[in-house]
This record gives sequence, structure tokens and C-alpha cells, in this order.
Amino acid sequence: MKKQGKRELSDLEKADCLTGKMMGGIALKAPGRGTGKRRRFVFDDRTCCYHVMSRVAGGDLLFGDVEKEAFRKLMRRMERFSGVEVLTYALMGNHFHLLLRVPERQQFLKKFNKGSREAREERLFEHLKLLYSRAYLHQLKAELEVMKEKKLDELYEKTISSFLARLCSLKHFMKELKERFSRWFNKRHGRRGTLWQERYRSILVEDGEALQTMAAYIDLNPLRAGLVADPKDYRWCGYAEAMGGSKRGRKGLCRVVGMAMDSWVTGGGAAYRRLLLGEGIEVGANEKKILRGQGKTFFRRGFDREKALEEIRNGGSLTKGELLRCRVRYFSSGMVLGSRAFVEEVFEAKREWFGQNRKTGARALPVKEAGLFSIRDLKIEVLE
Repeated sequence: MKKQGKRELSDLEKADCLTGKMMGGIALKAPGRGTGKRRRFVFDDRTCCYHVMSRVAGGDLLFGDVEKEAFRKLMRRMERFSGVEVLTYALMGNHFHLLLRVPERQQFLKKFNKGSREAREERLFEHLKLLYSRAYLHQLKAELEVMKEKKLDELYEKTISSFLARLCSLKHFMKELKERFSRWFNKRHGRRGTLWQERYRSILVEDGEALQTMAAYIDLNPLRAGLVADPKDYRWCGYAEAMGGSKRGRKGLCRVVGMAMDSWVTGGGAAYRRLLLGEGIEVGANEKKILRGQGKTFFRRGFDREKALEEIRNGGSLTKGELLRCRVRYFSSGMVLGSRAFVEEVFEAKREWFGQNRKTGARALPVKEAGLFSIRDLKIEVLE
């Protein structure tokens, strides 16, 4: 009888595979060096939220349904491994937006620093199972055993530390996510070379009003792009995933609106829905007709883009809902977003990055009564 061969994995199954064995050693592999020079407001001594985004090189619409689903699988796996929480996201045809919560590192790492060396190693290996295959971990364990036998304590600690350094790290989360997706994408499409236009952009976002505004901005992306009439109908955004029953999706958005992580059904979902409706969904003619038949006379209003641009040129400001209906540079290039006090605190923490002539950090967004500030003044080119 002819022996049956192994079943070929689908592309999505390949995206969900654990990292396999690396020939030539794991711990002894030379570390790579990043070359990007973009300054980022990153703090390891506190929990911080960030809006990150990245575009493909050339701007071509390379991502279809399969690519977006593969990216989401990789994103969720990296989330479980790294400790970085995805609050919401939007995966578009040529770029993506993520709203991330990065916990304080030392607090998160406490469980890996307790007990004997053997106990710490066992806990680390249990965690590494989230990302790595049995073959990879078997090889790593063998290398660590050799180090212990030969009393190479410095190399042993350096190897363990290299894995721990990747936890609760915005830099490592984004680097690995983009690299892993690039390898999957290039293999699927038989291509070589870089996939991404540049290193990711990141905006430090304050909890509360700023975080809610940013979450709405991200989930409204498919609506602004004209892909759907309601973000709940776009499969590759955080809001639609939450509406589809995802516990992780719901937990992230409940955190955004400041409610208990398990309160989606009892109020968290409704609170976030009200946020989206109030921040940018324009009621169309057909919906108005239906609502009028139900006796309703008040409708959510949209706006005309040219009128918005003209208003800003004339020194005016927009409502927060109107601003969110645009592609707003403050949300991708502002570097920091929050209250005046929050932006000033960040400015003082990184004072050496700015010239001596700069006396204050906060720059107001052109939004009526929103109380939102950025560390960069982008009023001249507020709309992308």
C-alpha cells in the first residue's frame, strides 16, 4: 500500500504556525541591529497606550481577505506572547492601524523572576510555547543545558534576558509582527524584498478622552474609506471582531471606555457603540427615510470635506465628530495625544529632544471643546 503523504497546510494555517527550529543554533545567533532613527515616546516604568500604523511600500492595495486574516492571526499570537494588548485595530488594503496597551515591564516580569533558576526557566519555557514549536524549544533547552554544564553563566543569563526583553516592548512587538507577516506574505506571493514603506509610526495616547477618540478614529477607518456603511460590517477591525463575539476584542474596547473587562453585554458594548455613532457615522438618505417613518426627526450629521478645509484655513475649528470623519494628521503624526497636562508631562520627560527656544509642549488640536492636545503643531496640514 502506498504511504500517504502529509497534508499541505493552507496559507492561513501557515500564518498560524509556531516558530520552528532554527538551524545553526538559537542562543549563539548574532543579534540583529535596527537602523531606524525615528524618536518614540516610550516609557518602560509605566503602562502606556499607543496608536501605531504602517503602510506598504508603494501604497499598492496588496492585502485581500486572506492577507488580512493572516495578519490578524499573527497579531493575536504576538499579543499573547508579548503581553502587549491590542485594544482595537483596522486592517486596510495597504496599511494598518493598531491601538496598543503596553503594561509596565517590571510588574509584568515579576512572575519570571521568582524562585530558583530552574523554576524561572520552567516558567519561561511554558510561556515560550505560545510562540515557538517543540523542536525550537527542545534545541533551546539543549543549548541552555550545555551552558550550565560548562558554567557559562554570563551567556546563560544573556540568553534568558534576550527573551524577557521582548515582553512588554512596543519596539519588539512591532518589529516581530511586521517581519513575521512579511515572510509569510513574500512566501505566499513568491516575492522578495521589503514589504513595508518605512518603520511604523507611533503616537503616545493618554487614557480617557484621548484614548476613546483614537479608538473611534481607528474603527471608523473602513467607513471613511467607503468600504462599509457601518464598522460592525468590516471583518478586519476591532469593533467588528467584538461584535462577532471575540472575547479579546470585547475586552479591549471595554478597557477603552473605562468599564469592566467582562461588561460588553451589560453596557460596555453599548457605550462603545454610542461613541462611534457620536463621533462620525453619517446618516444616509435611506436611513433618514426609515427613521422618519419611526417618528424620529433628529439625525447624525456628516460634513463636507471642502467646507472643513475652508473652515480650518479661515482659523476656525471643527467638532470632534467632524474631525474624525477626516484623515487627521494629528492621529498619525502628532507623536503624543492627550490633555494639556499629559502632553506637558511627556514634554518635560524628554526635554532634551527639543530646542532651547521651545518653552511648552502642548499644542491644541483645532477641535471645539475637546480638550485634546498634541506635542506637534500640525494645523497647517491638519487633514491628510
